[in-house]
Amino acid sequence: MSRPGRDDAPDRLYTVTGGRSRSASDAFDLVTLVVAESEPFRGMQSEHAAILRICRSPTAVVEIASYLGLPVSIVRILLGDLHAEGRITARHPRTPAAADALPDPEILKQVLVGLRSL
Repeated sequence: MSRPGRDDAPDRLYTVTGGRSRSASDAFDLVTLVVAESEPFRGMQSEHAAILRICRSPTAVVEIASYLGLPVSIVRILLGDLHAEGRITARHPRTPAAADALPDPEILKQVLVGLRSL
C-alpha cells in the first residue's frame, strides 16, 4: 500500500527541502496555527506559494500537510523557511501563561472535601 507524498517519489521530497531532513526550528507542532503575512510571488517555490495561499486564514500544520499531500516533517521544513523570511507567523493555540496556570490550592482542597463527603 502506497502513501501519497511519501512512497511515490522520495527524490522529490529531497529536492523540495533542499536535501534537509529536519527543520531548523522546533516552533511547529501538529496544532500550531500558521497565518500568511504576504502573498505568493513569481519565482517562489510552488510548495511555498501553496502554503501562503492555504494560510490566508489560521491553519494548523497538520491541515497544511493534508492539503499538500506531504508528510508533516517536510511541511515543517517548508514552514521554517517561510517563517525565517517573515512570510508567515505561527502560534500555538494555547498560550504559555494559560498552560502553566495551576488551579488555586484552596479550590482543590474544597473539591477534595466535597469528594470525601460523597
